[in-house]
Amino acid sequence: MLTRRVLSRSSSYGILRPMSRSLSTRAADILTNLGINPSEELPGVYDGQWRGSGELVSSVCPTTGEVLARVRTASPSEVQEALARTREAYVQFRNVPAPKRGEILRQIREALAAKRDYLGAMVSLEMGKIRTEGVGEVQEFIDICDYGVGLSRMMNGRVVASERPGHSILEVPNPLGVVAVLSAFNFPVAVYGWNLALSLAAGNATIWKPSPTTPLCSIATTKIIARVLEDNGIPGAVASLVTGGKEAGEAVVASPQAELVSFTGSERVGRIVGQNVASRFGKVILELGGNNASIIMPDADLSLAVPAVYFGAVGTAGQRCTSTRRLYLHKDIAESFLDRLKKFYSTVRVGDPLVKETLLGPLHTESACGIYEQAIQKLRSQSAEIITGGKRYQRDDLAGGNFVEPTIALPQSANPKDEIWSTEVFAPILNVAIFDELEQAIEWNNSVPQGLSSSLWTKDIRNVGKWIGPSGSDAGIVNVNVGTSGAEIGAAFGGNKSTGWGRESGGDAWKQYVRWSACTLNFSDAAPLAQGVDFST
Repeated sequence: MLTRRVLSRSSSYGILRPMSRSLSTRAADILTNLGINPSEELPGVYDGQWRGSGELVSSVCPTTGEVLARVRTASPSEVQEALARTREAYVQFRNVPAPKRGEILRQIREALAAKRDYLGAMVSLEMGKIRTEGVGEVQEFIDICDYGVGLSRMMNGRVVASERPGHSILEVPNPLGVVAVLSAFNFPVAVYGWNLALSLAAGNATIWKPSPTTPLCSIATTKIIARVLEDNGIPGAVASLVTGGKEAGEAVVASPQAELVSFTGSERVGRIVGQNVASRFGKVILELGGNNASIIMPDADLSLAVPAVYFGAVGTAGQRCTSTRRLYLHKDIAESFLDRLKKFYSTVRVGDPLVKETLLGPLHTESACGIYEQAIQKLRSQSAEIITGGKRYQRDDLAGGNFVEPTIALPQSANPKDEIWSTEVFAPILNVAIFDELEQAIEWNNSVPQGLSSSLWTKDIRNVGKWIGPSGSDAGIVNVNVGTSGAEIGAAFGGNKSTGWGRESGGDAWKQYVRWSACTLNFSDAAPLAQGVDFST
């Protein structure tokens, strides 16, 4: 394990750590099998060629604190060059027939599948989620490629009846342009995959600005995709990459070269991104805060509900945008539910996320631990009961990592306007409140600014109808007897209100990645005007 000492110089978005010892065997094996040489300074820009002359940053393992590799990020001029080359690649790629684009996606799918386990391990190594979740994240990318292959032959417009004889009206989807994807640390592969698959199927080029703390995941993923593109004679800049921090992200967002910006991150930054893109009349997809709630009715099957809440709150160390943050328990089952849930919490297996038996890995960064501790302090200052957890782990075998105890808290107030309830904390903290009637729980569910995922546990069809109807949950994901976390790719993914209203992945999400053309065709011998207008001389 490497020491925690740091160099005197630090970047604006992370500390540059010295590689004072050789890399651990497990890390070296993963990186090597993904074509990454950890002993070399890695180029963090790809637009048909690999380079990088910007700031040097370190990728740090959240489990051990060891430096995995160093990456030379994009300079300001390289960001602009990458945007220009991505634009040039789009001009060529938009003319590739859609089924051919689907074939390229199929090959990307096969290339990802061949490296699935190593790339999943890379996610665990650099981000911190347990291995089965890391592999599952890569599987999401594989699945959305499958979806994109089919979509490439089914991106249909429609024919609209015309009121004029001898006329037809068509609505035609055409390629949009350049899609900029700014992804977050918690899903360093899958979120890019959701966007890339739909973007390529639509005939666009994509430029990716990943989280500055997960550069290796983005480099490894781009290497896999770039080889497929190059083997097919497609410009590599169809899937460009620029690593970097705030400045790189701001440059991409501000660029008129990008018709669409897909941003995943905090509500605070998302608001800025949305305003900046709107100011230049660009399109934007925002995937922001979650702050998700599960509601447990007295007729719920607790043998299903308790494990689902446990995974929703503890899985990924509470670092999913769909993690369960709020738990509303009916008064008749509150005590028995919490007793069962506490037993799960007491047996959670914490440790190295690459070890099969581990269920709880670290928080992604040291600063995330500070946010966790501040949230716990706020709960204590407001006399909340800490039912379990509430501090960092002190075990010797976890030293050097960002490990915190999963926490269940019972605040004094259930007012959803209170900061404890209305502000999302990206950590494994579950706040609990007790309710009397479903209507009260729905009001609590809907009274926070965010609206991503929600979950109701019941066997009563009347409750189900109310929950999924106009007076029910106002979230984008409205589940019944399914937890808040773990969406599939087939439906559109996204949330409402301050979550941003964006939709990615399945459903009709692809329609955001195209430019719609309304085309009226006259195949008659006359040219009548619409609405019966007579403009004859």
